[in-house]
Amino acid sequence: MKTKFFIMFYFWLSCISLFSQDKIKEERFLSIGGIEQWITIKGENLKNPVILFIHGGPGSTLSHYKENIFSEWSKEFTIVHWDQRGAGKTFGKNAPNEINEEFYLNNPLEVEKMTDDGIELAQHLIKYLNKRKIIIVGTSWGSILATKMVLKQPELFHAYIGHAQFVNFSNNVENAYSKVLELAEKNIDSTIIEKLITLGKPPYTKAKNYGQLFKMIKKYEKETSKEIPTSWWQIAPTYDNNKDSRDRYNGDDYSFLNFVGDQQIGIKSMVSEINFIKNGLTFHLPVIMVQGENDILTSQELNKPYFEKLRAPRKEYHMVQNAAHGFDQAVIKNLYNVILDLRVQN
Repeated sequence: MKTKFFIMFYFWLSCISLFSQDKIKEERFLSIGGIEQWITIKGENLKNPVILFIHGGPGSTLSHYKENIFSEWSKEFTIVHWDQRGAGKTFGKNAPNEINEEFYLNNPLEVEKMTDDGIELAQHLIKYLNKRKIIIVGTSWGSILATKMVLKQPELFHAYIGHAQFVNFSNNVENAYSKVLELAEKNIDSTIIEKLITLGKPPYTKAKNYGQLFKMIKKYEKETSKEIPTSWWQIAPTYDNNKDSRDRYNGDDYSFLNFVGDQQIGIKSMVSEINFIKNGLTFHLPVIMVQGENDILTSQELNKPYFEKLRAPRKEYHMVQNAAHGFDQAVIKNLYNVILDLRVQN
């Protein structure tokens, strides 16, 4: 009788295990581009389509947050987050203990190399999760990297969804400076006006000057967008420690320095030559853009004309009212709905 009970109990456990195999929750390093890079894969059903998120920043990783932002998505999709080369846990795994100018000079970030990283990851996901293709979503800086990826190997992806789409970094920043100055003058904001005049128009030779401009951009974007739930930015317990926090901070600095460049240190901007109007107009997959109405940094004034010029089998442009550059509830809902509407077949 006792033996029979244990056999039945073991059978019950086996059934539970088999059922749970439909779900996936992995957080691990993967060898990509010759280095260990951090990925997370989470979903309720492995049969669902796979979405690869390309984070912004370039150092603004998403993997370390609790699952509050995309909590509903995992029912319909398998969600993959990737700490890109130079960011988050990937930065921490590969950087030396001492971060100095010598390290910066000897380890430049390059868009082409990161594009190859992303393609290698996409190929791995397709094979590992047994898919024909995956969906790719790029936000802000991530829109540059994701665009490069889908232009280079479109056959890997069902569709490209670009949020806060960059077109030409230099033009984007120049336009943002003018827009903030215009808003400051309209609001008689003498403090910001004085700072902008002292700073001068971009381009800048120092990374810190870009940082100052971006802070002023965020100030005005915050005033014209809805409040974001604080629960979205709660750090998951596994990542809430001094080492991971330090790696995210240092990786953010390192990535931003390579993003905008610093002539004084001798670092070239890795996006200075990005101009999708010249070399990013032909896509061989559906392209969907989701744009915040009040986005200053990646303004509709630049990416809407770009969208109208580009050629793709299917293209859509979605304007989100009362949204700025970053994620908010309306943006997340819009992204979710447009991806659902793709009705992709694995």
